[in-house]
Amino acid sequence: MGNGNDLTNPTSKGLLEKQPLVKSEMIDWLKAIVVAIVLVFIIRWLLFAPFIVEGASMEPNFKTDERVVVNKMIYSLRDPKPGEVIVFHVRKESKDFIKRVIGVAGDKVQYQGDNLYVNGKKVEEPYIQGAIQAAHAKGELYNNVDFPNGTITDSKVPKGYIFVMGDHRNNSRDSRAIGFVSIKDIVGRADVIFWPLDSMQWVKHK
Repeated sequence: MGNGNDLTNPTSKGLLEKQPLVKSEMIDWLKAIVVAIVLVFIIRWLLFAPFIVEGASMEPNFKTDERVVVNKMIYSLRDPKPGEVIVFHVRKESKDFIKRVIGVAGDKVQYQGDNLYVNGKKVEEPYIQGAIQAAHAKGELYNNVDFPNGTITDSKVPKGYIFVMGDHRNNSRDSRAIGFVSIKDIVGRADVIFWPLDSMQWVKHK
């Protein structure tokens, strides 16, 4: 009979074999978490960013406290286009604004009453047409600040700049008051309204 010294414990052996596997799985999970965090950082800070709408300057298309996703990459690939809704930084006020691009470099912008002219041609604005018609039905104008005006006298958009206005034309602080916006100050294009859920939609840029 043996003295038992040559016998092995199957349970102990199984545990020893599992330990390296568990350790390997934990390392894999840790790597995956690190990669996920890095991707979130890249997406959050380099590609997209959330923005909270404040005030009524973009009504009826954007309401205060709505959250939008801002595409921060698009204007590193191309310049802004008329009709696009953008978020930009106003240095003098240390805050970000959300407005609509009306004119780009070289354009001559005129806004009289509710009539918008770019390079001498009247421009239709379907994104506020309903609001304009509602104002006219009351015998009112939707716009209360023409352009050029006593504050901004030059109607031609200089190189490297854009002209922007809020959709709520009688309640918007925009290029009619703060002047042309430098392309360097643009944060990105507003692409999606994601909150509240019942307002979720792709942003219309025309």
